[in-house]
Amino acid sequence: MQYQWDFGFLIQYKSLIWTGVLYTIGFTIGTALSGLVLGCVIALARLSTIRFLGSVIIGFTEIFRCTPVLVQLVWCYYALPMLTGIEMSAGTAAFVTLTLYGGSFFGEIIRGGIISVDLGQWDAGRALGMQRHQLMARIILPQAFRRMIPPLMNQTVLQLKNTSLLSVLAVPDLLYQGQLITSASYRPLETYTMIAVIYFILLFPLTRFAHRLEARKSH
Repeated sequence: MQYQWDFGFLIQYKSLIWTGVLYTIGFTIGTALSGLVLGCVIALARLSTIRFLGSVIIGFTEIFRCTPVLVQLVWCYYALPMLTGIEMSAGTAAFVTLTLYGGSFFGEIIRGGIISVDLGQWDAGRALGMQRHQLMARIILPQAFRRMIPPLMNQTVLQLKNTSLLSVLAVPDLLYQGQLITSASYRPLETYTMIAVIYFILLFPLTRFAHRLEARKSH
């Protein structure tokens, strides 16, 4: 029997769809910004001369980089409150998890950008009598930031993709709303096709912008 496609029924669920889109965009922007701040802290700690601090940070980043985001979400929501006694809502657990996950990757990107700056730049700054923080702010970071932009954009794209996993905690993101629509309409093909199109609309401009930055950097 030939399947009859019908996307018209999705109009009655437009409020759910818009809610999902807003949650997806909100979590992407929020966790990308907070992850970037955390990544700066991680990168500076990794570059610290305090060996113990660097070892702790390495252990932290490797835990989040080497385990699936889905496992982290479930563990943070269900296991962490049992260990700490601190109850968290699904949204808070999701935000914390994506921030820590993104921060571990942002931190490595930032650290890599900093250490990629030629050592002669450090020596020139010290020769001018600059303190470490002055040297970092005026000479190293401006040069490193230009090299970090493309990978930072790529990681932001991954942050948006990872929001699709929030549905496992019943956070009303786009995929979760799609599950609700599917349960009510029994038309998963149209629903998930619509979700795929929306993700493409959200992601394609970001990926093109990242490619353009990479091309500009190569020139």
